[in-house]
Amino acid sequence: MATVVHSRADRAIELFHALSDETRLEIIELLRKGERCVCELTDTLDAAQSRLSFHLRVLKDAGIVRDRKDGRWVHYELVPDAFEEIETLVTEMKPRVVGQATNCCA
Repeated sequence: MATVVHSRADRAIELFHALSDETRLEIIELLRKGERCVCELTDTLDAAQSRLSFHLRVLKDAGIVRDRKDGRWVHYELVPDAFEEIETLVTEMKPRVVGQATNCCA
């Protein structure tokens, strides 16, 4: 399998898109408590399986969650490294010098 190389901007877009939906944020909140079976997520969120599968796929494609098959059930958990990556991206976006305007035309 080939490794996909993302630019920083592409990666930020992928991660922030995955975090930009209320249902996906609810899934993340549930998974903060530990691994959950897809059936638990479906019941807790009162969501149709197809709708939930779509949101889980977005989170999985972004590397925010991973799955584990156990017989006919699929269990999901958060990927801690993804949140470290998000934190780094946000930190790098902060202004370097706060409160000092630069005058480019002086």
